[in-house]
Parts: sequence; structure tokens; C-alpha cells
Amino acid sequence: MPDADLIIIGAGPAGMAAASTAARGGLRVLLLDEQPRAGGQIYRDVASNADRRGYLGKDYLAGRAFVDALDMASITQEFGASVWRIEPGSRVVWSRDGVSRVSPARHVLLAGGAQERPTPFPGWTLPGVMSAGAAQILMKNAGLLPREAVLAGSGPLLYLVAAQMIEAGATPKALVETQTLRNLVGAARHLPRAFLAAPTLIKGLGLIRKIQRAGVPRFTGAMGLRATQNPSGDLSFTFRSGSTSHTLVTPLLLTHQGVVPSTHMSRASGVPHVWNDIQKAYQPVTDQWGGTDVPGLHIAGDGAGIGGADAANAAGQLAALDILYRLGQLSEDRRDQNAARPRGALRQALAIRPFLDAAYGPSPDLSNPAGDTIVCRCEEITAEAIRAAHRSGAQGPRQIKTATRAGMGPCQGRMCDLTVRGILASCGAEVSPPRARTPIKPVKLGELAALAPEQKT
Repeated sequence: MPDADLIIIGAGPAGMAAASTAARGGLRVLLLDEQPRAGGQIYRDVASNADRRGYLGKDYLAGRAFVDALDMASITQEFGASVWRIEPGSRVVWSRDGVSRVSPARHVLLAGGAQERPTPFPGWTLPGVMSAGAAQILMKNAGLLPREAVLAGSGPLLYLVAAQMIEAGATPKALVETQTLRNLVGAARHLPRAFLAAPTLIKGLGLIRKIQRAGVPRFTGAMGLRATQNPSGDLSFTFRSGSTSHTLVTPLLLTHQGVVPSTHMSRASGVPHVWNDIQKAYQPVTDQWGGTDVPGLHIAGDGAGIGGADAANAAGQLAALDILYRLGQLSEDRRDQNAARPRGALRQALAIRPFLDAAYGPSPDLSNPAGDTIVCRCEEITAEAIRAAHRSGAQGPRQIKTATRAGMGPCQGRMCDLTVRGILASCGAEVSPPRARTPIKPVKLGELAALAPEQKT
């Protein structure tokens, strides 16, 4: 008999919503997550921060309710669990504390969320340069505040992090934005639909007003980003805004170019993926419930396409309702009736996405870097090395990996695959959807050897 009816991988908004919905429907749920506690990236450590760190905002603190909803006897929560393989027949192989185990189930839901898009420019690997999302994690986990920091890039997260820093008394030194007036004008045609998500628009405008009231200098249309390290240890961050060159000296440079679906697990599971030209990323092919053509496998949340926390919450509920139906716990009519509310919430949450994707798309400079800009951080492979390998006959990502080792480091391409593909596309190469193989995460050979004979892969 399976250990659980449903295994959910990822305890962010989608995973938590799915777990509570499935458990209320009568399923035994096993919830796996690498972090020490539930919440995902958006609500990271919210259970510990509910009574402190109010500067993170009420939207963040509202995540406590989703964490509390997991306190059910039919939900088993396993944290510090790193899933490294999904086998046919809904068997999940995961590792914790140096021990790997196999958990069988009747169905699996991937809710692994998103990751920040890489932002390669000269100097992005220097000490003192980090992603805005990583800085926010430190704010949530440890209460560490990024002081005298410059925020650079594009996307709503920059405004949120800047507002949180202001609220915490660590006002940013400057905000350097890569989106242009042309981006904003082009996005205007999506405003009528975006007004369906008026509360989100109002929140965004509120963040911008807070930044303006705090007197934070803002530079837009930034190009030619470059960071160098001074003898003092500070960074000199140079860029062009319009026809003017600027240099800002800062101890900390926080970069961001939006987020992309985290797809290593879905790709390794055999789910087909397609290129989303609006969000400039690959995403898995799913139906309206998050179902895939791999038997017993659903995907929900940002891992199926970027939508944000509210969309992930609704998608998690919808996936759980469909799984309840497929496992015989709900009739089709009952499933559809129960889906009406989350379906409406999902439509409202996604209404603003076309506007955001058009207004804050990734900068071409950062998606297709040139020269000695490091693309693969793990192996220190430059953009020019990628182009040279292509000129020498490497026509696709697999050949580039063989020729240069780009994507063969510890991150297994998570931080460079999109950039490598962007460079190849600019060279005229035909780029197919990426593949992934297990183990999805590093695992010790001793763990493989210690698996019970009937569990060995």
C-alpha cells in the first residue's frame, strides 16, 4: 500500500493550497520541501516571523494562514527533503540527512515554483553582487538588512524589496531600471485587462510612491551594466541611462530580471515543454487543471508558468480538486462546482500578467551578453567562449556543454542554460527544449548503494 495517496513536492503557495484541499477531500498527503519550514520563497519562514519583521509587509505575513492550514493529521510534512528522482508509477526518491528513500503514492504534484532569471553582465560574479531575491531571503530568514545597496534590473520584485528596505530603515542608495519607455508604451495595450486585477495594480503603485517619497534616485532605460571592485572593497557600478553615463559606488549591488519556472524536475519526469515567448522561458505543457500527459503527475504554481502567489494558490487548489476526481474522491460535477471560486481567483490573478510581462521583460543586453561576460558561473565560461564553440561547430546546447563544460557544474545549468540558449539563438542556431536527467539534485553514491534492493533505480 502506498505511503500516501498524494505526494506534493514544494511547500510554497501552490503546494500548501493543494495539500490542505486534498487532505480535506480525504487524501493522505506527503508534503516534501527542501527548506526547514513551509512557506516557499514567497512566504519563507513566515511562521517564525509573524510577530516580528513587520517591514516585510502584510501580504507576506498573510502567508501564516496557509502554513497553519497544514496542521492536519492526514498531512505528513517532511522538510529538509531534497527530491532527486520521480519514477514511473508515482514513486518519489528523496534524500535527507544523507539518507535516500523511496516513497510510493497514487499521484504526484510538482509545486517547485520559480527561480530568478540569471542576470549576466561584466562583474556580476564579484563579491558584493547578489540577486534581489537572495537579499530578500536573508531579510526573511535572519533579519539581515541590505544597507547602502543599489538595486538594478527590472520587475515588480525590485519595487517590493526596495519598499521593504525603506520600511526597515535601510533605504536603497538608488534604483537602476532596465525597462524603457518603449516597454511601458507597448504594455499599455494590456491595461484594460490589467484593471481586472485592480488591487494588484494599486499595490504596485503604492510601492512606487513609497520609493519616491523616500527620495530614492531612479534611473530608467539603463544599458551597458558593469561592476568593478575598488581597492576599498566597494563596487563601482557603471551604466548608461539615455545618453548619460553614470557611476555609483556601493558596497552591495542587488540584481533582478524577473523569475522563470523551475523546470528541472518536470523535464526529468518526461513532461513536454514549450517556449513562452512572452515570458521568455520554457514551461511545461499542462491542461487547465495542471495535469500532464505523464500518468499520475500534475504541476501547479509558478513551475507551470509565472503567475505570482495568488495565482499559485488558486492553481494548487484546482490541481488538488482534479486529483481528487481522478482518484475517485470527487465526482466530475462536484469537482467543477468546487473549482468555480479558485478558477475565478486564477483568472483575476493572471489578468495583470500580460501587462507586467510586456512592461518588465528581460533586457536584451542581459539575455544575450557579449565578450568576456561570464555566462556559466560554475565553470567560468564566457559569452565569447560560447560563440567560439558555435563557430567551431557546436550547434546546440548539448554540443556547447561538451565543448565548453557550460552547464556541467553544481547548478547543472540552472544559472546559465537560458543565457546559453539566448546566445545560440542570436547566432542563428535552432534551439530545442532543454532536457534534464536524474539525479535532479546531487546525491552521494553511498546513498544509492544504501537503498533497499527493491528500491534501487
